[in-house]
Amino acid sequence: MFEFEGANHLVRFENVGMRYGDEPEVLRDITFHLEPGSYHFLTGPSGAGKSSLLRLMYLAHQPSHGSVSIFNHDVATTPREELPNLRRRIGVVFQNFQLLDHLSTLDNVALPLRIAGARRETIQEHVAELLTWVGLGEHLDAHPRTLSDGEKQRVAIARAVINRPSLLLADEPTGSVDQEQGSRILRLFEELNKIGTTVVLATHDRSIIERYQHPVLRIEKGTLSVRWDVTKGKK
Repeated sequence: MFEFEGANHLVRFENVGMRYGDEPEVLRDITFHLEPGSYHFLTGPSGAGKSSLLRLMYLAHQPSHGSVSIFNHDVATTPREELPNLRRRIGVVFQNFQLLDHLSTLDNVALPLRIAGARRETIQEHVAELLTWVGLGEHLDAHPRTLSDGEKQRVAIARAVINRPSLLLADEPTGSVDQEQGSRILRLFEELNKIGTTVVLATHDRSIIERYQHPVLRIEKGTLSVRWDVTKGKK
C-alpha cells in the first residue's frame, strides 16, 4: 500500500481496477492515498495506464472494482447529481486540449469562473492577467483553430488553474510547448501547490522529475509498482 501520513486524504484508492467495456483491466489493484496540498509526479511507459488513472481521479470513469474516494466522497455512493460539484473542484489538463472551437481564448479560460458565478469584471481581470502571464495576452480574442498546438496547450492550462482548484491533474502539460514556456507552466503549478492545490502531473520527462524532486508514483503494466522519493534517493 502507498499511504501518506495524515488521516484526511484528498484522494483515496483502495484495491482499484479499471477496464473499458469487456476489455481486460488496464489498472489492477491500485491502492494509494494523497494528502491535501501534496504534489506527485505520475510516470511509466506509454500505455501503462497513467491516463486511465487520471480519468478515475477526474470522475470521468467508474472503477471495475475497489473504491475511489475524492474529497472524502465515495464515488460509488455519491448521488450522480452531486458529481458535477466535485468535478468543479478539479482542474484537468488534457493532452487533446478539449477547447471549445466557437469560443475565444478568453471565453474558454473563463468557463470555470462563469460556472462558479464570478462577476464579469472579476472574470475579465483575472483571465486577461493569467493569459498574459502564459504569453497569450495578444490572443484574448483568438479562436482555437487559429492557434498552434503549444498555444492551445497554454489555453487549456490557464483554464484548468483559473479558479485555483483543490486538485489539479495534468497529463503531459509541457509536451506541446518549448522549454521556456514549459518552465513557466511548471512554476505556475509550483505556486498553486504552495497555496494548497494538490497536484498530480503525468510526465515521461525525467529531467522535470529530477529538477523539482516531488514524490513519484510509477505505473507499469497497470500496476502501481513503485513509489520513488527523489529527495531521499529511494526507490
